Amino acid sequence: MIKKEISEIKRQFTPNSCSISRICGCYVDGEKNKKATFKEAFLSLPEEDMFKYFEILRKNLSGTLGKNLLNLEFPLSAEGEGTPHDLLMKLRATRLTDDELLDTFYDRIIESYDYVGNFLILLIHDAYDIPGRTSDGIEMEDASDEVYSYILCSICPVDLSKPGLSYNEIESNFQNRIRDWVVGMPEWGFLFPAFNDRSTDLHSTLLYTKKSEDLHDSVVERILGCPLPLPAGSQKESFQAIIEDTLGDACDYETVKTIHENLNELISEHKDDPEPVVLDKYQVKTLLENSGVEEEQLENFDQNFDETAGERASIYASNIASTRAFEVKTPDVVVKVNPERTDLVETREIDGRQCLVITIDGGIEVNGILVNQNGGTNTEN
Repeated sequence: MIKKEISEIKRQFTPNSCSISRICGCYVDGEKNKKATFKEAFLSLPEEDMFKYFEILRKNLSGTLGKNLLNLEFPLSAEGEGTPHDLLMKLRATRLTDDELLDTFYDRIIESYDYVGNFLILLIHDAYDIPGRTSDGIEMEDASDEVYSYILCSICPVDLSKPGLSYNEIESNFQNRIRDWVVGMPEWGFLFPAFNDRSTDLHSTLLYTKKSEDLHDSVVERILGCPLPLPAGSQKESFQAIIEDTLGDACDYETVKTIHENLNELISEHKDDPEPVVLDKYQVKTLLENSGVEEEQLENFDQNFDETAGERASIYASNIASTRAFEVKTPDVVVKVNPERTDLVETREIDGRQCLVITIDGGIEVNGILVNQNGGTNTEN
């Protein structure tokens, strides 16, 4: 799914557009005991409750693609009878009306979700009547092409509210506030099936995780059965390791700076594309070739990539390059440079010592104080 498709589904979570047929939930305590379950027609809920649920549902479709939101595909071998995919299909087909299926779903999450504390499992079913569109993108409300039937799952922490004082209007005084169990924003969730090309894709799902480094692998395996990509941070670490192993002694400042510049240029060229820039093994190799890495240095690239990231790994460019700052770090000094002005920094040997040279282009401030540049005679420090 791309941003526009995700946004289109999020826009349905408003009173005027809502077509959610049913909402179900299971409240689980810290000992993994089911404290309560519920199942209701969503449109029969009080308006105040609906707004709270809308906030949770929208959050479950928020974040950065490649970090918080991940498009996952089901292998054909994982779509047979008795698979996690089979259970999702049955939940969707029964529109969350089958109590036995719901209990099985809840039990699988409870068994595999690694969380210390109470949490709420929320599940909705919706049937979105997809409006047709003209060739120039204008929606035609009376020209529906398809009904997109889907389920959306959210797992939310449930914590005690903070202690404090509250104002009692009846008695006109401040009193100790009663602490309640409060449902927080989701930590994990998924949309099934995916809404790809504004249509139902039964072979894909959209995963949400609040923490990009914690995909809750065990839950994904038990509930979705899809292979997971590398987390965002691991993609960056793997990319760095691949560069270091591939270049070896040739991993110098100028080469790494060129790779960084080419990555940012690639991101900039595709900034208006609906999908983020994703690099596979061959595209990373092309990036290095275009950055001046010699052919003999790339002899072991394929092996380094496969061992570090995985043969079929995909790396989001936004996860491995910073468009905000170019960072140069030594054990005692960290220098951050505007990525568009990396030309101001270079390495140079001075008096037999390797130095980092920064060209001064404008004034110098130290802790916010404008200082004298040695009478303005020096242009480099």
